Amino acid sequence: MAVPMLPPTAVIPVLAVAPLAVAAVAAVTVIAVAGLWLMVTYNGLVSRRVRVQNGFAQIDVQLLRRHDLVPNLVAAVKGAMAHERQTLEAVTQARAAAVAAERRASAAGGTDAAATGALAGAEGALAAALGRLMIVMERYPELKANASALQLQEELVSTENRIAFARQAYNDAVMTYNTRLAVFPDLLVARLFSFMPSSLFETDDASRALPAVDFGAGRTS
Repeated sequence: MAVPMLPPTAVIPVLAVAPLAVAAVAAVTVIAVAGLWLMVTYNGLVSRRVRVQNGFAQIDVQLLRRHDLVPNLVAAVKGAMAHERQTLEAVTQARAAAVAAERRASAAGGTDAAATGALAGAEGALAAALGRLMIVMERYPELKANASALQLQEELVSTENRIAFARQAYNDAVMTYNTRLAVFPDLLVARLFSFMPSSLFETDDASRALPAVDFGAGRTS
């Protein structure tokens, strides 16, 4: 039995449609791949930003603890250190500035570079003021019998160590996040969705550790 043949005019539309179909499939594939890359990159940046926020939250917990301990320490030692009014006032003022800076930075969750930088500076000033207070406390051996002052001093030193660990974890998260914002092609997505770099939590070396009080030094008469 003979196989029916298509007329030559019927073959021409089929051949004309084939390239259009291939082009359409290719376009859809490119769009799908681009959309998938965009979604993966965006989610990766969000994840890194969340890690920065979580790292800041860990610092914030310890900073709040230090803010609570400072006025208690001042109250515990001011009776014996009546002649050190200037030192005590410097600590109180530095704490007030740090509390104000913490509120601003906390409201942004650690993602506002200017607020975080201001907080780091204020906390560095507070730590330096506390360090000077600890040194002055050595001149008052009578504080050795003040259990409250000794306990508060130990808690402040412990808190400072926790701040240091939290600061390192936060700075590591910030470095990774900021790097992602700067490298191609991630920076295209970062600019498209207005991802902003975060600031490192940096303090000077002098304010990173509180000195231990040695009441044995005492005052010489």
